[in-house]
Amino acid sequence: MQQRRLGQTGPLTSALGLGLMGMSDFYGSADEGESIATIHAALEAGVTLLDTGDFYGVGHNESLLGRALQQSSRREQAVVSLKFGALRDPSGGFIGYDNRPKSVKNFLAHSLQRLGLDHVDIYRPSRLDPEVPIEDTIGAIAELQQAGYVRHIGLSEVGVDTIRRAAATAPISDLQIEYSLLSRGIEDAILPTVRELGIGVTAYGVLSRGLITGDWRRPEAGEFDFRAISPRFQEGNVEHNLALAEALGAVAEARGITRAQAAIAWVAAQGQDIVPLVGARRRDRLRESLDALDVALSAEDLAAIERAVPKGAAAGGRYPAQQLAFMDSER
Repeated sequence: MQQRRLGQTGPLTSALGLGLMGMSDFYGSADEGESIATIHAALEAGVTLLDTGDFYGVGHNESLLGRALQQSSRREQAVVSLKFGALRDPSGGFIGYDNRPKSVKNFLAHSLQRLGLDHVDIYRPSRLDPEVPIEDTIGAIAELQQAGYVRHIGLSEVGVDTIRRAAATAPISDLQIEYSLLSRGIEDAILPTVRELGIGVTAYGVLSRGLITGDWRRPEAGEFDFRAISPRFQEGNVEHNLALAEALGAVAEARGITRAQAAIAWVAAQGQDIVPLVGARRRDRLRESLDALDVALSAEDLAAIERAVPKGAAAGGRYPAQQLAFMDSER
């Protein structure tokens, strides 16, 4: 397994990480047995970076990961990346963010219990809480780090000013943020800033929630799927975006790889300081993603991909407008 270090101060991890969110939330139902088998297959293949959040499935995702690690002989190699701060009500709705220092410590106490761990490797606020200075939140994580409950401090979906203020408070390992052929906004200011500061990037959404691969379906009645409200999947946008995916598919086919592999390899090729996260929920999808690590894109390949999916070509925002309004990374 190829490895990459997350920033100047972060851990050494596999060059590809596994995002667990879809095993519990946002993309319809998932088979729990297959989810655990996929986590085990990832660990067996040398994948070390496992990403979760305490609000994914309202704790279910952490419990799932905890069971998977307990059943694995490779649990010690796992680098657990954990997000916190998003608040949910009993119906599963989102009701804001809480990044107050006392809440940070309370959230971690519950997370460690669900995970069955005595520490997490990377702890990060899922979004900026506009009512709490980032210095206060990062300071609280630094106290947990000094006490041995956290190994490294990360950020998620924040902009340049917040990144600089956080990094001035404590060493930051990495910024987790959406980055893909269809979401390249970080290239303008955020990516240069984290590189200046020696902060790595864990890139989620590299397959644009299945849009790039075409591996999605409209949800059944009563089934929640984030894509039902995502602008890029709405009528008028989705047809345009699927055409981009088809163009990428032609490039990938000529190269003898799949669309997913082309998209993952493209993100990985943007720098050794970037670790793509894939949200595989099944072992066959995981294997396809892992094979992308063996794809070395040439300058000609990268140019062909750029022509097929030019920067800014996607139709529709990456989140609904009301969610983007609260995202510090979009300011």
